[in-house]
Amino acid sequence: MGSNSSRIGDLPKNEYLKKLSGTESVSENDPFWNQLLSFSFPAPTSSTELKLLEEATISVCRSLVENNPRTGNLGALIKVFLSRTKELKLSAECQNHIFIWQTHNALFIICCLLKVFICEMSEEELQLHFTYEEKSPGSYSSDSEDLLEELLCCLMQLITDIPLLDITYEISVEAVSTMVVFLSCQLFHKEVLRQSISHKYLMRGRCLPYTSKLVKTLLYNFIRQEKPPPPGTHVLPQQSDGGGLLYGLASGVANSSPFPSSIPHAFQINFNSLYMALCEQQTSDQATLLLYTLLHQNSNIRTYMLARTDMENLVLPILEILYHVEERNSHHVYMALIILLILTEDDGFNRSIHEVMLKNITWYSERVLTEISLGSLLILVVIRTIQYNMTRTRDKYLHTNCLAALANMSAQFRSLHQYAAQRIVSLFSLLSKKHNKVLEQATQSLRGSLSSSDVPLPDYAQDLNVIEEVIRMMLEIINSCLTNSLHHNPNLVYALLYKRDLFEQFRTHPSFQDIMQNIDLVITFFSSRLLQAGAELSVERVLEIIKQGVVALPKDRLKKFPELKFKYVEEEQPEEFFIPYVWSLVYNSAVGVYWNPQDIQLFTMDSD
Repeated sequence: MGSNSSRIGDLPKNEYLKKLSGTESVSENDPFWNQLLSFSFPAPTSSTELKLLEEATISVCRSLVENNPRTGNLGALIKVFLSRTKELKLSAECQNHIFIWQTHNALFIICCLLKVFICEMSEEELQLHFTYEEKSPGSYSSDSEDLLEELLCCLMQLITDIPLLDITYEISVEAVSTMVVFLSCQLFHKEVLRQSISHKYLMRGRCLPYTSKLVKTLLYNFIRQEKPPPPGTHVLPQQSDGGGLLYGLASGVANSSPFPSSIPHAFQINFNSLYMALCEQQTSDQATLLLYTLLHQNSNIRTYMLARTDMENLVLPILEILYHVEERNSHHVYMALIILLILTEDDGFNRSIHEVMLKNITWYSERVLTEISLGSLLILVVIRTIQYNMTRTRDKYLHTNCLAALANMSAQFRSLHQYAAQRIVSLFSLLSKKHNKVLEQATQSLRGSLSSSDVPLPDYAQDLNVIEEVIRMMLEIINSCLTNSLHHNPNLVYALLYKRDLFEQFRTHPSFQDIMQNIDLVITFFSSRLLQAGAELSVERVLEIIKQGVVALPKDRLKKFPELKFKYVEEEQPEEFFIPYVWSLVYNSAVGVYWNPQDIQLFTMDSD
């Protein structure tokens, strides 16, 4: 790289990078390092730029992988960086842009190299590369300090102790990025790494005292959503009269004093500020994952969020993610759905969402919703997700979680919007048609098998079993609503009466006979009252008859079934779903594997 600006296309031929990755050892005291680190290469700001950078430097990185056992140049570069970080605080306070710029460049190169090292070798091999020194080929020093642990500890200190100013912004981001790279080993292994070396260092030894401070700092940075400074701020000094004052203020924020607690690694944070930041950032799948982690693993945060009187600020962005399922990656959709499932485990949430009235939901385009409850909107979006999944992805796991969320809510359905009631019955109609189609295919296939035994038959029995499971779940959801809150939902009764013929075929079906008893009773009871009222009834008159009939229907005639309650269990996630999210989680917390979110203990309205 060197003292001139570098372009991506020039990197493979850069003489300084060739020397770093070549066969010649470079001492950590060599002037070469000042020359290497004096570049003003713009850091990538998009995945496209990052990919171009990785493609341009892959040959250099692989050359270092090959030669480092003889040269130890990776270790020398890391030692140069570590020696510089000892003076970083003072440099930030004194506004020493040049020193911070070169230190950032050293970390930038280390991060780029580590990406390739971690991608192409095991953690054990990576650890060896940190021990190689300038000796005979492949030799290493067994009595030297553990450079890997020292680097990880230095990154944690850099993130937590260096105030976030314009001149330190880029090196702080690079420190988090390097931590992400260290913790991304799982991405390149199909098996679960239960004994990860990087994680072991972070959980024990020198790094351990910084863990809670690191998480608090990163959460605080997430809350602040600090905008990046103008390009080149860390290189060229800006006009400012209060550098020292700004440093003092930022330093006070970075080193807020711990509060007394009997639980190790616990810390205090402003739940209100965290909640507001999470509500505002749900367009990012990383922020959605952070919300999921906090809700799932921290009972204090879950209790606080469920007690909020403005839950619509959190739920609406989650619903919008599911609504625009076509534009989101599958992991983002899964995570949003699991958040809803976790929330619907709470009966108070299920009741309160039907009391929150919304107006003019502009992103819902199927129908103009001038006024609807949050609960009815949630039902509409989840049903839409099920229907999308039936026609596109056909993912049983997504089906299961959607239906589980509806089942958790069903006993608390209140004043369902007429369109929500219609969509519940329409979904059942779609499932019924699907059931009949597969049943017909199975019958034809069976007939064909009698005439030709050589042709392998599709497994229609399995398809039929899956559809019948979903149909039964829908019947249980409808039954739960009728049994527990019939008097609150005349629109659902109206929708059932309007499509009563749909349920005829399931009355005597052995898989549904028991759960159909209450539904059949309600349909029969209200159909009789409508017949007595005469023909040509208006919608308003029908609803009036339903409301009157609810009072007259003996409650003891409805058979009681066990309450529908489904709880999210993390182990049920498919492995291929969880692993790609490790990187995203680390990007938000940088310690996602070992940090216990339960350590966030107290709720405070202070501004710390």
